[in-house]
Amino acid sequence: MSRTLGRLLVPGAAGVIGSNFVRHLTRTRSDVEITVLDKLTYAGNLANLAELEGRPGYRFVHGDICDRDLVDSLARGVDAIVNFAAETHVDRSLMDPFAFIETDVRGTAVLCEAARNHGHEVFLLVSTDEVYGDVRSGRSRETDPFRPRSPYSASKAAAEHIAQAYAESFGLPLLVTRGSNNYGPNQYPEKLVPVLITNALDGMNLPLYNDGSAVRDYLFVEDHCRAIDLVLREAPAGGVYNVGTGVETSGLAVAEAVLDIMGKPRSMIEFVADRPGHDYRYALDVSRITELGWEPQVTFAEGLEQTVRWYREHEDWWRPLKSGEYWEYYRRNYRPLVS
Repeated sequence: MSRTLGRLLVPGAAGVIGSNFVRHLTRTRSDVEITVLDKLTYAGNLANLAELEGRPGYRFVHGDICDRDLVDSLARGVDAIVNFAAETHVDRSLMDPFAFIETDVRGTAVLCEAARNHGHEVFLLVSTDEVYGDVRSGRSRETDPFRPRSPYSASKAAAEHIAQAYAESFGLPLLVTRGSNNYGPNQYPEKLVPVLITNALDGMNLPLYNDGSAVRDYLFVEDHCRAIDLVLREAPAGGVYNVGTGVETSGLAVAEAVLDIMGKPRSMIEFVADRPGHDYRYALDVSRITELGWEPQVTFAEGLEQTVRWYREHEDWWRPLKSGEYWEYYRRNYRPLVS
């Protein structure tokens, strides 16, 4: 099957994945009309979308996905919603769980209701591999049970349950993608890769939880966006797709690679106190998305070099973000390792 979706509502597109997705669409589908809805919380940045200002068929609306009247008005006349809007950082969810419940759960319900009311052709929810919880062995398949262990992953699992309930009860044409750990340009410098890069640029130590042995599947953001676009256009309603590279990399290996690229000593790595409920391994079975016709085009080595170069060349983008509240969060989050 193949959908022609000319008008999209894309909540949360001022963040890293959403903004890259919108730019991907404007490069590959000149006829698409896009309305972006974003609350512009600390991780939402209009600079991520600046190049689209004035483009025919694009508009930005500043607002909250929990605002039912606003969402309903924006959902009228579009073909589909692609939802990136979420609180996303595990560490912050440990400090303020209720912000995640409000946006990730209630906000998803508001969007589902709007899609139901206006008979959208598809509702695509961008989820996460973290809903599976810590994976000690094997690889998570789309049919595996959820075992979330942080308020963030629990809120995303709840969002999926809400959307699935709308699919079962009201026939919502639902699609879900569960992406692995994203990295790349425009990522707010609280996530691991930009923390390591920007700290190294400033001559600061690179913090790693415990011994740095936790492994993740690092997915270049542009590869992720291609997968979401493919699912949106080609996947049958009801489909759930893991999106990842299948390659596992430890936090320590990421930090070492960043320092090697930048020509800095590995002695800059600093082990800090572990976070509560730390999942030490995520690993995805990606055969379903591969069968749909997607595969990653950017290796981790290539993507990391591109990402380091981007942060080197865009200090005017990230440096203002690392001030004020950011350092309060940073000090609370990265605590000395107690032996």
